[in-house]
This record gives sequence, structure tokens and C-alpha cells, in this order.
Amino acid sequence: MATKIIYFVRHGETENNALGIRQGAEGALTERGRAQALAAAKRFPRHKGRPQIIIASPYERTRETAAIIAKELHLHVKYCDLLKERRNPSEIIGRSGNEPEVKAIVDRIDKSYHDDDLRVSDEENFTDLKTRAKKLLNYITWRRQARIIMVTHKIFLKMVIAYMLHGEKLSAIEYNNLSYFNPIDNAGMAICTYTSHWFKRAEWKIIVWNDLE
Repeated sequence: MATKIIYFVRHGETENNALGIRQGAEGALTERGRAQALAAAKRFPRHKGRPQIIIASPYERTRETAAIIAKELHLHVKYCDLLKERRNPSEIIGRSGNEPEVKAIVDRIDKSYHDDDLRVSDEENFTDLKTRAKKLLNYITWRRQARIIMVTHKIFLKMVIAYMLHGEKLSAIEYNNLSYFNPIDNAGMAICTYTSHWFKRAEWKIIVWNDLE
């Protein structure tokens, strides 16, 4: 029996987060976001059981968050496209979430009950994200490190956790319910374990959600 510990960290606050603007790949951290990332870094074990590697989304905000954590912990950062945020519909990127058109699209995708294959525009839809979450979990199982920090994004992190809980049975309705009732703050941490067994199915567990202290 072997157990891995995975520390999922959402990036710190960005300038676009603070302004309520829908983001793409760009978006630097605010001063507050950098402080949040440093505070997250200080919560990790430093000696026995310390993390062995940081794997991060290549987006600007996650790169910056990962760099702050890496400097504090003296760790290497590897970038992985599997950790990217959901691709938003092109027509809402860079626009305020308060605009009626943007709000209508976001409500339809994230806050309504809909079929798994709903696609409003050129976004990654529920099925796309579910497939990517499954790929990420497989990727984690094959990593040699036993203690991994993964720096990612709000929507995708929620999908990963939802897939851990429900597996292939996960539906868009279940995901939207989980997402709505379980916020993850900037620099919030979700701690999970993966345990492989010789004689029974491997298991994922969620130990901590949205830890900020």
C-alpha cells in the first residue's frame, strides 16, 4: 500500500479577479494576491513530509503563484497544460461579469441545470473538463513523487474534486451543485490523498477543502 498527498492550490488574487473580469490565460497577481501566495507557501511542511515538486498551470497567474511558493520552499516548478482553467467562451473574455450578455452566458454554463454536452460557444464544456480531470488524476498516479503541490484554477479544481467523488457517474447537474455550494478562495488549498492497494481498488480522499490558515 502506498499513499500520495496532493496539495491543490488555487492561484492568488489577480487584477481581473478584483475587477470582476472574465479571464483567459493572461492576468497578473495583485499585491494582495502575492501576499496570499506567500501565506500559502508558509503553511507547507518544511522538514519531514515536505512537498517534493510543484506542478502548475502555465497561465500567468498560476506561474506567478507557483514561483512564490517555489522560492519559499526551494522547489522546482514543472508546468502542465492539464491544470489550465476552463477555456471561457471567447466573447466574454476581458469583459465584466456584470454585463447582461456575460452574466447570461455564465449563468447558463455554471448556474443552471443542463445536459452534459451543452456548448454555448467555443468554450470547454462539462464533458471536456470531466475528461481532462480524469487525465489529471491518471497523471498524478504515475508521478514518482509522493507529495505534490499543484497550482491551478477555481473551476477546474472543482471539477477535479467532483470527479474524485463521483467518477464516471459525475453529471453536469451534480457538478454545478457541488460548485455552487463549495467555494474555493484565492490561494485556498484542497488537500487530497491517493492510496494504491494490492488487493482492492485504489482510492482518492479529500482531507481538507479551501484551507486558508
